[in-house]
Amino acid sequence: MADTPLLPLLFSLFLLVVHVNGRSKPLQLQTLPVTLLRSPDALLPEEDEAQSLATAVDSQSEATLSPSSLHFDLSHRDSLLGETASPEQIFLLRLDRDDARVESVRQMLAEAAAPPPRNVTDRKGFSSKVVSGLAQGSGEYFGRIGIGTPPRYAYMVLDTGSDIVWLQCAPCRRCYSQSDPIFDPRRSRTYAAVPCGAPLCRRLDVAGCDTRRRSCQYQVSYGDGSVTTGEYSTETLTFRRSFRVPRVALGCGHDDEGLFVAAAGLLGLGQGSLSFPSQIGRRFGRMFSYCLVDRTSAGAPNRSSTVVFGKSAVPRASSRVAYTPMLRNPKVDTFYYIELTGVSVGGTRVPGLLTSDLRLDPSTGRGGVIVDSGTSVTRLARPAYEALRDAFRAGTTGLKASPGGFSLFDTCYNLSGRTEVKVPTVALHLAGGSAVSLPAENYLIPVDTRATFCFAFAGTDSGVSIIGNIQQQGYRVVFDREMSRVGFVPRGC
Repeated sequence: MADTPLLPLLFSLFLLVVHVNGRSKPLQLQTLPVTLLRSPDALLPEEDEAQSLATAVDSQSEATLSPSSLHFDLSHRDSLLGETASPEQIFLLRLDRDDARVESVRQMLAEAAAPPPRNVTDRKGFSSKVVSGLAQGSGEYFGRIGIGTPPRYAYMVLDTGSDIVWLQCAPCRRCYSQSDPIFDPRRSRTYAAVPCGAPLCRRLDVAGCDTRRRSCQYQVSYGDGSVTTGEYSTETLTFRRSFRVPRVALGCGHDDEGLFVAAAGLLGLGQGSLSFPSQIGRRFGRMFSYCLVDRTSAGAPNRSSTVVFGKSAVPRASSRVAYTPMLRNPKVDTFYYIELTGVSVGGTRVPGLLTSDLRLDPSTGRGGVIVDSGTSVTRLARPAYEALRDAFRAGTTGLKASPGGFSLFDTCYNLSGRTEVKVPTVALHLAGGSAVSLPAENYLIPVDTRATFCFAFAGTDSGVSIIGNIQQQGYRVVFDREMSRVGFVPRGC
């Protein structure tokens, strides 16, 4: 954490006493409870599933069970590890996945900026691969979903960085290990293959035709080399044991290779035309939201991460929603872009954090800021991150620094022997004038069981900044495509 002697001094002076209209402005602080890193809670046993999934997102909402909305609980993937690894090992694995995720975003955007020709296939299969999704080793949140009729329940990754819905299917030529039995479409009364010439088949980025069955074939390749290939189909999905959504277009994967882990497949939540929100938009409105809970924090077992589709996506107290316009990257449909106009530390805008470093360039598809469920740690373009980091360091001179950093973090503190500390506030300023004030637990986080805490932001040279799920925790994040806006509701879980 060494800097030139002058820079921290200047930031300290700037933050501790700022003159506004002749008056001094004190550094704004908030309390951080010092809670050591702990293992995540294990997944609920299946017999408790119905009770868990019946938990209301908004107990005052009358629309929760109406045909115009649906919701269900999510589990963080670390819960699947149980007691097989220490808290430190689990956290380091999460950071490794995070690096892979960010690299996949970079690669996906690079491919979109210079796309290869649309793939043309023959009866023998696929002639090439197209990167059309993210590294699925990085999927962070799982939902339990019933597939087919009668429904067979399995965990599926929910991911705002992907569009296609798919799952592993029997018979399986090559399949990875998953926590539930592999779905067999021959045992479902509602499974239907999509014909080769159907409009659904033509909407796939990479499509082929099984000339024997005359059925559409799909392929999705990911940035880490993983690939899923199989029959494109429609099927009924069941949520909360009784809420059925018929004729969902999904890939039935018979050949799945790579770094897929535990889940049966993926429910893509991106903006592409074949994503789950796009498919159900007519019935549920073009709106969904999620609220993510840190399952390793104190008190987390009493709350659940949830996702909501439809009118109930926005809580009744909608006046609390901090909305900002949803931007579009003409080079790639999937991601949800917003404009970050600045960041405050201790109640003061960070000097040197320039909006030009965070702005999307529509002509190239580079730059900009996306809100992502699958990235854990917020990444900012390196000049913006360094300005933010230096401002935070200047406001924490009273804390004992932990030299050397930790993994991707370069600003860490030794808080051993403390039960709570005061830290500068951090707020994200968004286009439209709204701001998201982060709880201290969302930006100074434990990384081991020895009371080492790190500033949970990082710099990136990937060309895109990402608001990660650690910073989103505790907020209900609303994706309103009808009004082209993204909203943040504090204490929304």
